[in-house]
Amino acid sequence: MNAVRKTATQIIQEIDSYIKNNGGGYSQFYAGIATNPRDRLFNDHNVNEKFGTWIYRDCGSENTARQIEKYFLRLGCKGGPGGGISPKFVYAYKIARDTKE
Repeated sequence: MNAVRKTATQIIQEIDSYIKNNGGGYSQFYAGIATNPRDRLFNDHNVNEKFGTWIYRDCGSENTARQIEKYFLRLGCKGGPGGGISPKFVYAYKIARDTKE
């Protein structure tokens, strides 16, 4: 059974809702793209997997991931270009004392 691929609009709505439900506003979140979002979040950015505030979604393509990342950066999330080789995941996390931007 194949999972139904979410549209860019659905992914944006999910991440937007997550940010709004976890407080602080866009400027307190970091948004990025990655080939391996778990490694990026928990190793590179030092997000606490158990207690941190984080979300990621499979966008299906690098182009869609970059479009969604750009959307959140325009809203005020921290972050910048990058993402590794063929990143198709978009992620966001709430910046905390221990995270590395």
